[in-house]
Amino acid sequence: MEHLGSEELSAAVQVNKVAEKIRCSIAECYLLNVDMTDSETVSKIEYHTSCSVGFVMFSGSSVSAEELLKYADLAMYHSKKMGRNHISSFEPTMQKALMERTQLEADLRQSIVNGGEFELHYQAQVDCNGKVLGAEALIRWNHPIRGRVNPADFIPLAEETGMIVGVGTWVLQKGCETLVLWAKDSHTKHLKLAVNVSSRQLSQDNFVNQVIEILELTGANPTRLKLEITESMVVDNVQETIAKMHTLKKLGISFSMDDFGTGYSSLSYLQKLPLDQLKIDQSFVRNLSFDGHDSAIVKTIINLGENLSLNIIAEGVETDMQRDYLSKFGCLIFQGYLFSRPLPEDEFMAMVFSKTTRQD
Repeated sequence: MEHLGSEELSAAVQVNKVAEKIRCSIAECYLLNVDMTDSETVSKIEYHTSCSVGFVMFSGSSVSAEELLKYADLAMYHSKKMGRNHISSFEPTMQKALMERTQLEADLRQSIVNGGEFELHYQAQVDCNGKVLGAEALIRWNHPIRGRVNPADFIPLAEETGMIVGVGTWVLQKGCETLVLWAKDSHTKHLKLAVNVSSRQLSQDNFVNQVIEILELTGANPTRLKLEITESMVVDNVQETIAKMHTLKKLGISFSMDDFGTGYSSLSYLQKLPLDQLKIDQSFVRNLSFDGHDSAIVKTIINLGENLSLNIIAEGVETDMQRDYLSKFGCLIFQGYLFSRPLPEDEFMAMVFSKTTRQD
């Protein structure tokens, strides 16, 4: 668009008006002809669509056409992140964010190759008496320059780029090595370790063989290993997932469905899955005593677990009130800051030793 004037804000307003006209035009209903099967008649159906628009302002020729298109493309993807059907203008902050993301991706890829920057922390899973039954393994990334990188920053990036397969493999092997270490101590030999499995991992053709190889390599007891999967992972390919789970189940590995209640649960497949546990998502636990809707969901999940002979664990338990409500509803296994934060290996071992000694 040319001849918008020299004042940037005024020019941007004009561009935004044109972009809005385009967006509204595309959003209008289309009538599509559809040939009916075994009929000479043609039916018309309504079709609705939307668009995400991005634009960039420029003056003069200091920036190449290729760069301008890239900037406009960044703005368009910003519109998509806003929920689509939006209009966004390019801002230099977008470019900065892109460069930071690109560097973080390169650092993560190198860290997977090196392996020395990752470590596992362990968050205790306890019964109603406070006895530690096991733990969930949670990866931490200690970058030599960035320092401790927030999992919320690098886990989604790893999933998006496919690097989650390498990250998940590292976690699984390190977790099995931990089980071998625990087996040598009377205070920890009874513990189970929960390891999260990503959808990309589970969809790998060699996933089952990879788990078996890691068990054989480390010598870990498979009956002490618990794999956590999510509802969305199962929906993608139910039959293949069930087959893989059954194969691993025969080895003694148990399964927990993580974040239960946040996806699209179906009793038809839930009954077929060889699950051992349902994990109530922390979003329901957080407002348990104040939100009647969340309380009803929690009660339903607990009742469902009882009917399917599955044990129930609640994550994100932070207060005595939440624990008491869950206990009253019938949930007797907990995980959360009320009992322990995720701890490095030595601190977790010390905590378990301390609790075991006091209970004895």
